Amino acid sequence: MSDPLFKGVMPALVTPFRDGALDEQAYVSLIERQIEGGVHGLVPVGTTGETSTLSHDEHRRAVELCVKVAAGRLPVIAGAGSNSTAEAIELVRHAKTVGADGALVVTPYYNRPSQEGLYAHYAAINEAVQLPVLIYNVPSRTSVDINEPTLVRLSKLPNIVGIKDATGDLARASLQRLHCGDDWVMLSGDDPSALGYMAHGGHGCISVTANVAPEQCAHFYNDAMTGQWAGALYGQDRLIRLHKALFTDASPAPTKFALAHLGLCLEDVRLPIVPCSEASRIEVVAAMRDAGVV
Repeated sequence: MSDPLFKGVMPALVTPFRDGALDEQAYVSLIERQIEGGVHGLVPVGTTGETSTLSHDEHRRAVELCVKVAAGRLPVIAGAGSNSTAEAIELVRHAKTVGADGALVVTPYYNRPSQEGLYAHYAAINEAVQLPVLIYNVPSRTSVDINEPTLVRLSKLPNIVGIKDATGDLARASLQRLHCGDDWVMLSGDDPSALGYMAHGGHGCISVTANVAPEQCAHFYNDAMTGQWAGALYGQDRLIRLHKALFTDASPAPTKFALAHLGLCLEDVRLPIVPCSEASRIEVVAAMRDAGVV
């Protein structure tokens, strides 16, 4: 594969709130911190960005602002998923209009479509908008799992360029590398197993942990991408407790607490997510210390 545009570590950015609204000043600062920390791309309004409780106007504004702040320094993959194909097309179209480099489109949740329905969903997006699309497969959240034969079919479509795989099933990376072609982009969506995913041929990770530890994550992925496996293993050992700590309560509450602890934004989340528990806070701070963040 020639050097892919989407590679390395890309934070699934939190969406900071203040007084119930998008805190644009904090958001801009968080994005700048990521760029300065050496990450390889930016992913606004994914799951960690609380996209499910953003209004359409807030969603669009967050994407537009991220693209504007990035200003071509890093690729931006805009979250653009919906369980309505028409709505997903609309969000992908907006991402293209404001200058995003790609779109992240989750498998339709709740509807539980068949494999043929999943194919038709992404084929319709491929046909409607000329923008690189990454499939986001996260069965634990969507109750649907896109299988290998469906991915092979989709990989032949010009605008379906790869996957964010949050299953933690490392064998999938090897199978996709063999069956989806050399240009298929493979990104992990699971921080704890991303080292293994990279060793299986993955190109990077859309990361929750990078929100909190951008420099440490960037070093880790730079090592993994260049085959410096001893350095990557050191990075994994340093970060693993933080990977786990950020899911000791409903995400992204622990991540927002960590960022608030660093003075970077408020820890405000939107219902039905609530601020994380005291036990979670204690573990997050200890994990941040292990990772060298504090």
